[in-house]
Amino acid sequence: MDPTSTQHGELTEPILSKHRNPPGEAVSSELEEILSDTSLTSFGRFQKAAVIELYSLFRLAGPAIIVYLLNNVTSMSTQIFCGHLGNLELAAASLGNNGVQLFAYGVMLGMGSAVETLCGQAYGAHQYEMLGVYLQRSTILLMATAIPLMFLYIFSKPLLLLIGQSPEIASAASLFIYGLIPQIFAYAANFPIQKFLQAQSIVNPSAYIAAVMLVVHVVLTWLALYVWGWGLFGGSLVLSLSWWLIVVAQFVYIVKSDRTKETWAGFSMQAFSGLWPFLKLSSASAVMLCLETWYFQILILIAGLLENPEIALDSLAVCGTILGWVLMISIGFNAAASVRVSNELGAGHPKSAAFAVVVVTLSSFMISLICAIILYALKHVISYAFTDGETVANAVAELTPLLSVSILLNGIQPVLSGVAVGCGWQAFVAYVNVGCYYVVGVPLGSLLAFKFNFGAKGIWSGLVGGMTMQTLILLWVTFRTDWNKEVEKAKNRVDQWQQRKKEPLLTS
Repeated sequence: MDPTSTQHGELTEPILSKHRNPPGEAVSSELEEILSDTSLTSFGRFQKAAVIELYSLFRLAGPAIIVYLLNNVTSMSTQIFCGHLGNLELAAASLGNNGVQLFAYGVMLGMGSAVETLCGQAYGAHQYEMLGVYLQRSTILLMATAIPLMFLYIFSKPLLLLIGQSPEIASAASLFIYGLIPQIFAYAANFPIQKFLQAQSIVNPSAYIAAVMLVVHVVLTWLALYVWGWGLFGGSLVLSLSWWLIVVAQFVYIVKSDRTKETWAGFSMQAFSGLWPFLKLSSASAVMLCLETWYFQILILIAGLLENPEIALDSLAVCGTILGWVLMISIGFNAAASVRVSNELGAGHPKSAAFAVVVVTLSSFMISLICAIILYALKHVISYAFTDGETVANAVAELTPLLSVSILLNGIQPVLSGVAVGCGWQAFVAYVNVGCYYVVGVPLGSLLAFKFNFGAKGIWSGLVGGMTMQTLILLWVTFRTDWNKEVEKAKNRVDQWQQRKKEPLLTS
């Protein structure tokens, strides 16, 4: 590091000059110039700007969608392999993957999204060495968070017994969960690395690594279960190993690639400073995501209290699985929205940031609209991909209109959450989620399900009600945003990264 001046041993000017050569592709001013060009008509500006923004958007969203899908398939493949060992093993793997593991995944992914805000804005502002410090700072915090989560895994058996699982299933599931303990720490390293790369629009390498590791994982899992006979513990241990291989491969790319030579300057003791304000933003990010993740799980628990819970649970499970797969598309756009908005804010481009929000929201909505129409057209047959039961098929057909509405909402809401991450609004969105999901959604779903006897349709109606309120609030806030003020806030975050330790490193 080569500071221009110091005071009391600390930097008083940014470490990197604006004149340093950018790593890979810097954030271009072309879009901002087009949107500010008064010699063009409004339609002409929109047409030229849309071409540029759509290229940037889909170049980010496409690989991001692939990464999330492949990571999901990796975990699912372990569950499928374990299921072929027997019904008990299937129940144990499902409980481990969709219960305890999903909780840790949500916490870690949420905390890691703080890197999206800070790295994205720093990259847009050409303060490249900040990205490496933010990456390390986030990894330290997530590794520390992984330790208390580890005890949740260690004591999973008594916890499962406490919530009413049978001793047989609790024992088998806890064995599977023990093998997932190393995976918690892999999450702690993976998500900051993933967000670090995404902030620089480096997404293709992660997709290639995820594809290769899926093949490796399937082969190793088959060997562990059917050749070496390692059972449930072996299957989950291979899953943990696969996640660590993903982490190592991505980190090797960061160290060796020319595209990251400016943003990764090696390990730094500065990563241990400013942890408290970083923790506050990370915690808000985790709460924001977890409140959404837990919402559907709570509705499933409520469905178990209905008079005929089996049909309700089966229909909700089918619809929830479909919604989850389609949601992967929206999550890809979520990542793209976060990167585009944070980069443009950091670069001081308010018009580009606002335009990016419009383009990514409309793009995601149109794709979700197509998916919703297809699913509605196939409402009487879609469930047969999961089960042969006609009763379940009819129940799913009744829920499909609500499922279609949910898919439409998911074409907007996750994208706006990505915009919130790009701007650093995580704490605000966390409060919105509490109000919409837990003050409105859950009580409304319970009232319709039990008081008015709508059953599973009532529960899902509560889900739609909460999502609708949340989406409308985020739309209202996003499209009333003063993007010039957001640019100033981003500039303040970037400028304060090397202030004295007693001063906050992040602005509110």
